[in-house]
Amino acid sequence: MPQDLDRLQGVWLVTSLELDGQTMPESLHAQARITITGNRFQTTGMGPVYEGTLRLDATQSPAHLDMHFNAGPETGNTNLGIYELNGATWRLCLATRGKTRPSAFATAPSTGFALETLTRDSANPTPQPKAPPSARSAARTTPSSSALDGHWTMVSGIVDGKPMDPTMAQLVKRLTRDGHTTITAGPQIMLEFDFTTDPATTPKSINYSHTAGPIKGKTQLGIYECDGSQLRVHMAAVGAPRPTSFTAPPEGRFSLTFWKRD
Repeated sequence: MPQDLDRLQGVWLVTSLELDGQTMPESLHAQARITITGNRFQTTGMGPVYEGTLRLDATQSPAHLDMHFNAGPETGNTNLGIYELNGATWRLCLATRGKTRPSAFATAPSTGFALETLTRDSANPTPQPKAPPSARSAARTTPSSSALDGHWTMVSGIVDGKPMDPTMAQLVKRLTRDGHTTITAGPQIMLEFDFTTDPATTPKSINYSHTAGPIKGKTQLGIYECDGSQLRVHMAAVGAPRPTSFTAPPEGRFSLTFWKRD
């Protein structure tokens, strides 16, 4: 009789993602998928490739799931979770930090819990691993780019017209080095891109060239200001014109974020 691990074999697409009580924009997980082969998993489409082993215990209620990472940024860590499997739908709730296993399929601020709903990919495409850094297109950065280097924590943000919950915002980190930025929320990589800046414009302009994630290969236009300890960035949606001010438009797809240096 097939066990749950047998039923999970194949490719699963992330159709919804909630973190710390806040629903993540669809654009952040549009290309995300988990591939199960034997007792191994591989997560792609949200930045670096994550790999590891999967342990299930269907005798528990709800059923238990442990994801132990042995490749990628979470190497050595184990996420404790619960899951339910209903035909072509797989739902799981994971503790992205700590050793407290979720007891229900729900998240709340400051818990570090992530709730994912996945559906089976009937086409079962072969996942495309992230290219090594040497294969990434190099960004031509201006000298002012170095002012953005370092670790940053989000203070507040508005994404696609919706203000981010303050607790959720504090989980979002920005690491910039040598013209490349990775933005994470807990262990999840939200965006990864090369960038160029032009400090001669007013306001200063910045271009993102996405190297991984749901909008890989796309470019965004934006503006920024940085005084060394604080950073403000206003980015338009892919294909939209560059913003002209740090005022959130009444509608549309954009991100207006404020950061402090760690």
